[in-house]
Amino acid sequence: MRALTYHSAHDVRVDNVPDPIIQEPDDIILKVTATAICGSDLHLYRGKMPGMKSGDILGHEFMGIVVEAGPEVRTLQKGDRVVVPFVIACGKCFFCDMSLYSACETTNPDRGSIMNRKGIRSGAALFGFSHLYGGVPGGQAEYVRVPKANVGPIKIPSNLADEQVLFLSDILPTGYQAVVNANVGPGSNVAIFGAGPVGQMAAASARMLGAEQIFMVDHHDYRLQFAVAQYGVIPINFDEVDPGEFIVANTSNRGVDAVIDAVGFEAKGSAIETALTAVKLEGSSGEAIRQCISAVRRGGVISAPGVYAGFIHGFLFGDIFEKGVSVRAGQTHVQHHMPELLRCIEEGKIKPEAIITHRLPLAEAQRGYHIFDEKEEDCRKVILTP
Repeated sequence: MRALTYHSAHDVRVDNVPDPIIQEPDDIILKVTATAICGSDLHLYRGKMPGMKSGDILGHEFMGIVVEAGPEVRTLQKGDRVVVPFVIACGKCFFCDMSLYSACETTNPDRGSIMNRKGIRSGAALFGFSHLYGGVPGGQAEYVRVPKANVGPIKIPSNLADEQVLFLSDILPTGYQAVVNANVGPGSNVAIFGAGPVGQMAAASARMLGAEQIFMVDHHDYRLQFAVAQYGVIPINFDEVDPGEFIVANTSNRGVDAVIDAVGFEAKGSAIETALTAVKLEGSSGEAIRQCISAVRRGGVISAPGVYAGFIHGFLFGDIFEKGVSVRAGQTHVQHHMPELLRCIEEGKIKPEAIITHRLPLAEAQRGYHIFDEKEEDCRKVILTP
């Protein structure tokens, strides 16, 4: 089959690779009908995420048709059309029993990017996201093996197009969980740092849940203007003003109820941070999280769906303490949110497909990564079809 494979930083190729096969009795094989390039994929593409090996198949946002099912698959059968969550969970362990699927302690033999390990068990394996997270081949391919198929893949009604539901695999539940974690509800004011796909889904979710005022911070005007038109945000270009100062000044000098950090460790940081990162003394830029701390009100919540790894200098934990701020972060418990969000899509409450700008065949995936990474052609989201 054909699949997009990683070779080195900024070097991804559509190669011929062996077809996937059933390896465990609860596996399925999926014929991929649609897949997407995620902002998290760019961390891999840029060589920023350790644990990648040449030949790894990328992609964790995908859906398709079941073409083969193992003997212990009870919930699906050949011909079913499903969306697959990027998190691989067993459904039986301590954390899965609490619906904390991204903390599943059985699917990943490694321990992710935790540095202070001290016996801590791993979190869940992820599709196409480095050997720190299980080294499981991803779905930017013609076919993909889906482990633990009784826990996660969700059947899609025939009246919904692929583009309407594809983002149930990651960015929609990720943006939604970020907003729910931040206690956003009717009348809330919220600031979203990052106008990429997850930031846009957070804005859509915040509106759906009744947020009154949404600030959005980025420095790409085309992304900000889309969010203004689609979700009614107040745009803030951080190249022009200090976001924290602007937000506080426009919220009675208090700050917002909730802040969403949809940027993560590749935020545009200081010269010192850049230098420290180059010599491996800094694992992440702390610029976005520092701005979040400054923008949130006392007693507010910072919710961080953006990926972080390693040390962050200048974390300002003293400010978090002094302001009494709560912080919630982590990978998304996708399986928990998918059924509810599917209903919202069916009822027309949310339209995640609005962010799509580019539709390419899998053969042009390399170009898709380039234009998404370089923000060319006003690219917000790329869909690939094998």
